[in-house]
Amino acid sequence: MSNVNRKVLPGFSLSLGYTVFYLTVLVLLPIMACFLKAASLSFDDFWAAVWTDRARAAYMLTFGAAFTSAVVNLFLGFLLAWVLVRYEFPGKRLVDSLVDLPLALPTAVGGLVYASLYVKNGWLGQFLVPLGIQGAYTRFAIVLVLIFVGLPFVVRTVQPILEEMDPDAEEAAASLGATRWQTFRKIILPALHPALLTGFALTFARAVGEYGSVVFVSGNMPYKTEIAPILIVARLEEFAYGEATAIAVVLLVISFSMLVLINLLERWSRPRGY
Repeated sequence: MSNVNRKVLPGFSLSLGYTVFYLTVLVLLPIMACFLKAASLSFDDFWAAVWTDRARAAYMLTFGAAFTSAVVNLFLGFLLAWVLVRYEFPGKRLVDSLVDLPLALPTAVGGLVYASLYVKNGWLGQFLVPLGIQGAYTRFAIVLVLIFVGLPFVVRTVQPILEEMDPDAEEAAASLGATRWQTFRKIILPALHPALLTGFALTFARAVGEYGSVVFVSGNMPYKTEIAPILIVARLEEFAYGEATAIAVVLLVISFSMLVLINLLERWSRPRGY
């Protein structure tokens, strides 16, 4: 019996070569340039640039706001995906289309809209500010816009898994006397673990690097509402290119390390056979 060629794509070597070439040009070379520029600083200069009080405050706010928004989106995105898959209601197609709006809309526009809504005289701010809810020029405002830009990643990651889920398993569990909570916890949630972790990782990564929307709602106050990308821009405006690149390297290393950890958790939680 002759051997069967099981390669999916013809010309695999050529396709792989093109892939590696464009990956190198678009991803690896910019990263290498970033590290080389940061390496032009001595260790003392590098440390002085990346570990100032202002830089540490920016790191804490950047990763704290990104983590908070990713956790909120994990719940909101799951609920929205669940409603879109499991229920029929008027305007469902419209709601499904609006989920992708943050991906198509320039983030600067989203930041401007949020800033105008939540300021003291805004449509929502005139009611919320007297209650002590400051939705503009605060850390809370940063989390709000990060939730806005990151929500589609969780919805679009979880939604296909819910659509492909076999309802027979849920019906079998119900026939055996399982409650809805038990069915959700024992059958539905384990199947969604990888998708939820992937959505969390995508949302977190997007939030860490977000600039366009945050710059309009944060107020950019050092030590208070200044995120790390804004600090990098501030260093560039001061023509301190080495210091700006050093801060970018710190963000890159921390972000990559957290994404690797999340991917390891995703593999660990994936059911065997997938």
